[in-house]
Amino acid sequence: MDKKRILIVDDDENIAELISLYLIKECFDTEMAANGEEAIEKFKSYRPHLILLDIMLPGIDGYDVCREIRKSSNVPIIMLSAKGEVFDKVLGLKIGADDYMVKPFDSNELVARVQAILRRTGNEEENYHSPDLEDQSEYVKYDGLTVNLTGYSVVYNGESVEMPPKELELLYYLASRPNQVFTREQLLDKIWGYDYMGDTRTVDVHVKRIREKIGDGKNWTIATVWGIGYKFEVK
Repeated sequence: MDKKRILIVDDDENIAELISLYLIKECFDTEMAANGEEAIEKFKSYRPHLILLDIMLPGIDGYDVCREIRKSSNVPIIMLSAKGEVFDKVLGLKIGADDYMVKPFDSNELVARVQAILRRTGNEEENYHSPDLEDQSEYVKYDGLTVNLTGYSVVYNGESVEMPPKELELLYYLASRPNQVFTREQLLDKIWGYDYMGDTRTVDVHVKRIREKIGDGKNWTIATVWGIGYKFEVK
């Protein structure tokens, strides 16, 4: 089996090399970039399965690198920030990051998060936009809405809607289980796959973003169940 490729973007060479050693030990292939411009170039040539992306970079910062990559790819991105740096978690999630970690972090936790995210994403081809997969795909379809998990695409009222991976996975999970109520904790566990330190606001942020991109259908809506969580309500 081919090794999963991880792109490590950090201007601190010592930290990048240390992360690389952790991942190589777990049988990943790694490539390093020291600034935003190099990260974007290596993303195109290396085609990583996952990116570890530092926020504070010379030139183009991590937020802008994330925005640029999201124009063409749903490849998972874990953003990294040093302790004490101002890191806007909500902004990171809004622009398409899948997760974030604060340095210094435990090497076992880093590897566990990388593995958890990779287990929940498709193969390399699925992380790069591929529109012709519907015939062989896993998808749900309601009036005006199609969520294609295999091709990582959403069509709403005949138009394609761009969604970062976690938004799409959350929407698909709810829509594929109509009228079933889930707590925020259950959704964190099912979509993110590990203890998110009780930060249930993550789910709220993603639901809000989904609602901003798609309205209610004639016979369905993403409903808030007050005091509990959410459900994809079909009338």
